[in-house]
Amino acid sequence: MTSHDKDILAALAAPGAAEALLRIARALERLAPECAPAADLDSADAFIWHPERGALAPVAKVSRVELALLRGIDRVRDILVENTQRFARGFAANNALLWGARGMGKSSLVKAVHAEINGRLAGTPGFRPLKLIEIHREDIESLPRLMPLLRESPHRFLLFCDDLSFDAEDTNYKSLKAVLEGSIEGRPANVLFYATSNRRHLLPRDMIENERSTAINPGEAVEEKVALSDRFGLWLGFHQCSQDEYLAMVEGYAKYFRIEVDRVALEAAALEWATTRGSRNGRTAWQFIQDLAGHAGKSVE
Repeated sequence: MTSHDKDILAALAAPGAAEALLRIARALERLAPECAPAADLDSADAFIWHPERGALAPVAKVSRVELALLRGIDRVRDILVENTQRFARGFAANNALLWGARGMGKSSLVKAVHAEINGRLAGTPGFRPLKLIEIHREDIESLPRLMPLLRESPHRFLLFCDDLSFDAEDTNYKSLKAVLEGSIEGRPANVLFYATSNRRHLLPRDMIENERSTAINPGEAVEEKVALSDRFGLWLGFHQCSQDEYLAMVEGYAKYFRIEVDRVALEAAALEWATTRGSRNGRTAWQFIQDLAGHAGKSVE
């Protein structure tokens, strides 16, 4: 026994040492974060990941529109539906990156497809409802903590991140790369990752160019960042819609919510609405219908 060990034992034997240690232990317990109870995955079909508590919070009602109301994106819609259905049935499927123009229904499509597949496969022998888990962009670095919670579950999960992109000095993209393909465990077989972004490569051009100019081996530095998008087997592009597609969206909404308006007057008002906002897309069509329904004393819930 060293002299240092003897000093420690002597200190522990001193009067009041036990009480002091007890107070320290209780203080550490108060500082330690409480363990969140395990989520009841049968309580809902959608959850939000809260990494600070290590918990999945159920969402009682998901904000979404029906798949049939999403117009002008037929090709990417069919691809995502087919990919998601294969995954829900236990077959191979790809992670998907939905990228492109703002307001064209990228996030709405993910949520609508989730509901469509659960409705389509309901009652199929052995089918468990597909669970949608939303993770915020700033919480991407916590993905390695979330994966073990999902890996052993009998459910299948769509992990969804809306408006995903990374700025200069942001290294969270490395956590995403590891989870999608690069770690020793790899992505759990019961987890599929869907992300939306306005950028095809998730990183701004000036960030990639800066890597090229400052790296010892520019090619390798750029390759590392571009390779993030390569982890998604599906790249689904969304582009600005034409005037006819925009009007079809408006008319589809008006018919669905039974808003009785003369077609000529409806189209004229919809085009004026789009002109004043400087954009013609699905979001603009939806905002116009909300305004129109409000004036008509109707709800669009």
